[in-house]
Amino acid sequence: MGDDWKRQLDRVHEGLVQRDDPAEWVTEADAVEASYRYPHLLLRGPVFGLAVEEPEPGADEGPGDGAARRWRIVSPVVSGRPQEARDELNSHLWFKAKDETDDPAQRRELLAAVAVLEREPVNEVAALGRRYRVVRGDEFARGGDDGLEPPRPTDPEPVERSWEFPGALAQPPETGVAIDPGHERGLMAAALKLALRDFHYQGADLPADMREDSARAVRTHPDVALLPVGFGVAERNGERWRPRGMLMPTPHDARRMLFDGLTEFWPKAFRLTPQKKAAYARAADRFRTAGRADEVRVAGDHYRICRVERMIRWGADGPETPRRSDVDHYGPDQMHPRMDEDGTIHY
Repeated sequence: MGDDWKRQLDRVHEGLVQRDDPAEWVTEADAVEASYRYPHLLLRGPVFGLAVEEPEPGADEGPGDGAARRWRIVSPVVSGRPQEARDELNSHLWFKAKDETDDPAQRRELLAAVAVLEREPVNEVAALGRRYRVVRGDEFARGGDDGLEPPRPTDPEPVERSWEFPGALAQPPETGVAIDPGHERGLMAAALKLALRDFHYQGADLPADMREDSARAVRTHPDVALLPVGFGVAERNGERWRPRGMLMPTPHDARRMLFDGLTEFWPKAFRLTPQKKAAYARAADRFRTAGRADEVRVAGDHYRICRVERMIRWGADGPETPRRSDVDHYGPDQMHPRMDEDGTIHY
């Protein structure tokens, strides 16, 4: 262990001792137990999202070199392809130009960045004193003898645990969160970051360019930032697990997604037989009645609520962008009608 990382772990431990928060110590003990029960890190692959470099709250908005700045997540790091995140950035800036300013000069600057994104597969644009960047992460879960790790007892739950489908979808947990590779409250989280610093793709079944890019990223982006833990539904297929649905901020949000899948979405999407549809409905009712169950087995199918973790590599200039070996199925295009600097939209 390098001296720098030892000092960081000592500093995190000292902070825990000074705060003397029983809830934090219980959370740490929970994390230690999970590391024994689920010792393996199972990589799913790269994910992409958006971040913005902006002045710290309360800091001078001017462009001076000494101004305090931070990186903040704008769009969740959940997209499977870089171009999906670029399209998100295109829409984000277009709607800022439409809804968030009446200044023609500001709108012109935002629309100039949109025009670049319509023509080129760029990973960064600047507008109004801010840098917007497509960031790359890796998604993984913990695994043990019985499969993927389910939620822990100390994972936060919503105050009101409704089973009714909400009017708006729950946002992944990192939306709007500032990311800082130098700050972790938990000792086990800091230790995980230490373990991930040298992580790179090594499987012989992976293309050589992916392995080379991954090894290079360890050198160019040596630090690691962890995103807030999310929760999802996974379906077991033989010895493998595959995700079902989007990432959720709490275990209960993922449970509600599983309940809705059993009762509404999957019977229609997969055109289940009346017998299997009835079996799914009975299983969903038992799952809901249990309250905080994390598994459903029905008609030969096996579903589990699992914890999902993600990391972002970090270099001297901030979070890592997509690599050369990260592929897309399509390129940039115009996504929205043309807008004039006075806000007039031409459909």
